[in-house]
Amino acid sequence: MANWLAANGLRILVVILAAWLAMIVMRRAVGSLSGRLMERASDEDQVEVKKRIQTLSQLGRTVIGLVILIVAVMVILGQLGINLGPILAAAGVFGLAVGFGAQSLVKDVISGLFILIENQLNVGDVIQAAGVAGVVERTNLRVTVLRDAEGVVHFIPNGQITQLSNQTKDWSRAVLDIGVAYKEDTDRVAQVLTQVGAELMSAPDFSPKILEPLQIMGVNDFADSAVVIRIGIKTRPIEQWSVARELRRRIKKAFDAEGIEMPFPHRTIYLGEAETRGRLAVELVEKNKNQ
Repeated sequence: MANWLAANGLRILVVILAAWLAMIVMRRAVGSLSGRLMERASDEDQVEVKKRIQTLSQLGRTVIGLVILIVAVMVILGQLGINLGPILAAAGVFGLAVGFGAQSLVKDVISGLFILIENQLNVGDVIQAAGVAGVVERTNLRVTVLRDAEGVVHFIPNGQITQLSNQTKDWSRAVLDIGVAYKEDTDRVAQVLTQVGAELMSAPDFSPKILEPLQIMGVNDFADSAVVIRIGIKTRPIEQWSVARELRRRIKKAFDAEGIEMPFPHRTIYLGEAETRGRLAVELVEKNKNQ
């Protein structure tokens, strides 16, 4: 027993130590490769490259770590004198049985593989899938993890993602519908909107976020009390919401300065004849009391 521990026990310890060191080397190698890819990326593509690198690095760490663990376990079993042939055969039969009973899991894995290969999403993207919208925090071959605006985390099996809408793929667009009064000249309104867009694009805080000048798409609707003009501006990914908020603020100030009316809903309350007669009767009673 002592001889076996001295020989095989030392080998098992070496295998465990080698697996642990391999994990550390793998993590450092993935981090180094990610840094080199980031240095080669241009400023315009850096955001997308970073998200892609984060997605693939997470998947790479998981797959490589699993391979190292399986190899280490097999080597340790061999050192313990256990014949691996029957174990592998039994594992194959067990895997086949599980495959028939876990078709949804296989579907999740295959769907996740195609999602990653086709680069449909990356970590940090804002997507809508399976009736849920949020930021992608983590994704692997089985599940995609989203966090919505309220901070709720949603775990979506990849097999349930039949339609995926990515709102931050390569670039984004802020689209606004601006309502003005019917008396306003739409050409003049368009000129003011174009000027506001040019000023926003030249602002130091927002010029890096905007890719193209503001576009006047034209009159989009004749509403009940307003002529609706649709505008759009192309931005970097995930920046469309901050640009849209600042654009609304500037448009309101510009319209106020130019005297352009932005209509708002009015409501007239009709009390009816019965209530009018009742009010007159109360006033008459009060008058008689005073007399």
